[in-house]
Amino acid sequence: MRLPVSYLLKIALADLLGTQAAMPSQVRETGRRLMTHYLNDNTSPETFSFHVVPLRKESGTGMALARETGKRFLLTQFLLMYANERFALKESGQHALIYFAPHPPIRQKELNGLISDSFYRELFMSPCLSGWDRGEEKYRYMQLCHQVVNNLVVLPTVSNVSLANNGTHVSLGSRRMAALLSDARSGFTFLHEKQLGDLVIKMVEHFLPLFVGTYSAAPYRLAFTDFHPELALGFLPHELDYTHLRMIWRRWKKKASLSVFGQPVTPFGPPWIDRLVSTVFGLKGDFVADYRLLDYLVCLLSTSRSPALDGRPGNGDKLRRDLASLGVFDDQMSVYLLYKLREFDKMGFTGFEGRYYSLFPSLGTDMANAVDLQLLLTALAFKLIAQGDLHHAMIPDDPSLESERRQVFFASAIGIPTFFVRRQTGNLFLRRIIERVKGTRPSRRYPGYIRVPVAAYRLALVEFISEQGADLVEMLGLGETIRDLRERLVDPGEMSAAGRLTKGILNGMGVEDPLRVDASEFNAAAEHHYRDTLRLSHLEEAYASLLDDCSQLELSTREGDGHARSLLGSLPLGNGACSFLRAIHADLMQERLDAATLRQLIVLTLSTVHHDTDSAARFINERQADGAAPPSVRRS
Repeated sequence: MRLPVSYLLKIALADLLGTQAAMPSQVRETGRRLMTHYLNDNTSPETFSFHVVPLRKESGTGMALARETGKRFLLTQFLLMYANERFALKESGQHALIYFAPHPPIRQKELNGLISDSFYRELFMSPCLSGWDRGEEKYRYMQLCHQVVNNLVVLPTVSNVSLANNGTHVSLGSRRMAALLSDARSGFTFLHEKQLGDLVIKMVEHFLPLFVGTYSAAPYRLAFTDFHPELALGFLPHELDYTHLRMIWRRWKKKASLSVFGQPVTPFGPPWIDRLVSTVFGLKGDFVADYRLLDYLVCLLSTSRSPALDGRPGNGDKLRRDLASLGVFDDQMSVYLLYKLREFDKMGFTGFEGRYYSLFPSLGTDMANAVDLQLLLTALAFKLIAQGDLHHAMIPDDPSLESERRQVFFASAIGIPTFFVRRQTGNLFLRRIIERVKGTRPSRRYPGYIRVPVAAYRLALVEFISEQGADLVEMLGLGETIRDLRERLVDPGEMSAAGRLTKGILNGMGVEDPLRVDASEFNAAAEHHYRDTLRLSHLEEAYASLLDDCSQLELSTREGDGHARSLLGSLPLGNGACSFLRAIHADLMQERLDAATLRQLIVLTLSTVHHDTDSAARFINERQADGAAPPSVRRS
């Protein structure tokens, strides 16, 4: 039987729930509920948060979400280990693995270049539709995604693997705004939500370069043969204006030293000729910090007739129709944005979803701090709007200006050191930032433009946040987050996500520079690092959090907490949950646990998830007394 891994996880959980008669009823119900959180999206398994995580200063703000993500990863690992044992996968020579990765496997990409798109979809587009209420519609939508991808970019292959690069999405919601939107007497309607939301997105987009390579990354080596413009530039022609696309391409070729006797050179076409040219002239290609942001459609450029963020209801629908009439998009597709408004009438909560995260080296340090910064920037945008210091006219809805503010985001992903801004740009908010940037000068190549160093621009963004959001930093307790951000920007090789991931990959290869090894060797080593070293690191990190949660539960039990006692008292764990976890740690890391022990481990983990969910619900219910509506569970 051919079975998607996404469905294997759900069957493993169902099997466990059906074979543990002594399981506490509340834990069993939690297990049943979590089955709906295991699904798939196109070609990859997908999960979403087990419960809404309140972001509080007392619980470390972003750290609370990072711990929930870690526990979700941990339970997923336990279920997969259980499936490998219980369903005799190991006996038949199979070994299913799940790990965080920003790219599809190398062998999958190689196969992708050899087969048709229809056959690729048959092999890799998961038929598992469990978890989707309207499965047939979801299936058609997945088919449509592949068709749109193929229409957007003309590649020298007949298929495309980019839909496996979905990354991590983090949604933040507002209870207070949800309460206003749910109360017809408040006077606050979906019109205000849309007008404010679009303006917040436009403001936050200026600051997104702070996240690229800093908190998450996707290190990747491109060989000289990969520098066909239509391949290397990926989806950028549909994300940037031609002017900025041309500037980026020129600077990228210079960064990658793609020249022979001073003349720029790109691949000719036939692979054997390209390999010969690369060898004879020493053209090594390039190394980029976050290739996923180039190889996945992360945003769509507005058209002159249909701006996506002008604050008007239905502007996204209008843009889709406009792009469809141009033949580059399908109006049934969702509008892709880097920071997306989650509208109350559609989602059941109001907030924003960050869709620019690739791979976190650590959940506790990287993801937690990234969520803190995402929260701070969103709050800062609302503060500036409330003070009258930010309005739509300051960031006009023109495609060229939209591209102007986004170009530095993609330049950061590539590692290009500079970008160019019109001296008299109509983006007044961008002007305020550029005034703070050190080392700018008039461009000699592009008259009327200012040459801006990317590194200095990012430091200017931190200065802006520290000055304009000083009160928010203090109120939210995020002083350490700002200090950590500065360190990552000043010393990216040692402190940033890209630097640490790259160092881990190179250490496994025994080299110090990605350009000293063949592109295919580096990318294979990166995959090995994600699958083995980093997977175990994430497992250790999440396991330590589970041990800490169990320690707190045992302490609550000793202090007379009846709820904690009911959760732990029914588990046959001998000397207690913490002792059990310590005793099996070594066998767990080596995947030597039998099915019976894994059952106990999964039930214990479900018990802590139930406790987390109950604690979060109590906090939210208490806040409802302040007039805040409860948020809905969404993907993160």
